[in-house]
Amino acid sequence: MKEAYENMKWQYNKKRRNPQGLKVRNNMWLENKNTHSNRPSKKLDQKRYKPFRISKDIGLGIFQLELLKRWMIHNMFNKDLLTRCNELQFRGQHVEPAPSPTIINKEEEYEVKEVWKYRK
Repeated sequence: MKEAYENMKWQYNKKRRNPQGLKVRNNMWLENKNTHSNRPSKKLDQKRYKPFRISKDIGLGIFQLELLKRWMIHNMFNKDLLTRCNELQFRGQHVEPAPSPTIINKEEEYEVKEVWKYRK
């Protein structure tokens, strides 16, 4: 009888462990599931927000993050809303940000280096 109870307990707890191995001071991506932004459509919004550091493990899969001061949301999140932030291993994986446009007559203008394909 005791073995059956231990087996049921193990099966129950198997899904309730910390599969990502989240620890304090890890950098985690915050999923954009229950947050609101200024974007006109949820489809055009980011899927994840920048990596935040875990400051405290509250327990039961709840973690406290070090958010930006201008964010007006509570800083406690469930483990399901956090995704591990993998560091880039090679220099080729880093994507350079697009250059900022030049503003002329209140309009953005870019400089074109070369045209690859065109149609008439």
